[in-house]
Amino acid sequence: MHAQIILFDGFDPLDVIAPYEVLHAGGTASGGLVSVELVSAEGPREVLSGTGSLSLRATAGLDPARPGLVLVPGASGRVGEPDEVPGHDFGAGERQQDESIPVLLGRTLTTELPALLKAAMDNPEVTVCAVCGGSLVLAMAGLLEGRHATTHHMGLDMLDATGVHAVRARVVDDGDVVTGAGVTSGLDLALHLLEREVGPRIAHAVEEMFAHERRGIVWRDRGPVAAAF
Repeated sequence: MHAQIILFDGFDPLDVIAPYEVLHAGGTASGGLVSVELVSAEGPREVLSGTGSLSLRATAGLDPARPGLVLVPGASGRVGEPDEVPGHDFGAGERQQDESIPVLLGRTLTTELPALLKAAMDNPEVTVCAVCGGSLVLAMAGLLEGRHATTHHMGLDMLDATGVHAVRARVVDDGDVVTGAGVTSGLDLALHLLEREVGPRIAHAVEEMFAHERRGIVWRDRGPVAAAF
């Protein structure tokens, strides 16, 4: 299983690093059954996060034809207002200071990322994943309509407004779309993917090594609907 974790200008570092470390450790624990890399829509480049001056390097361009996982992180910045929109078309690697999360997420729609993500979602051999505001990137690109997904609790109303069945859960598994809620949920999402795709023994070994116990139930659209309490 190969995982491509996407970097875009203003990304949230923890959304990237948490699943990266879990999946990389899964590869080590499984004798190489899992590989992971950082990619961008533009190809290899240094990508500035939304947290201070921290940047990470994308070593390749996102390849939607490659089987495996594609993971979209959220953004880091001011909370801002949902109706804030990009006011300037910056080039790759350019970013104003003190930008809001809605602006940073919205700016991804002006890149090649939506088209690449659509191609990935159309590929039956790819599972598209998102952490936190990454779900909103997919939703704003029109790729989650009618699907079940979650995001940071502050963005659930916005997610629902795009035609998504927003679920207040730590991790939502909707088959070929798997999403996580707040930033630390990237740990739980990646552990769930290890368990689902590689096996519970590998996931448990990584969980034990990281001294992290997964929280909550992974929500799936199965079984009876719960009655009101």
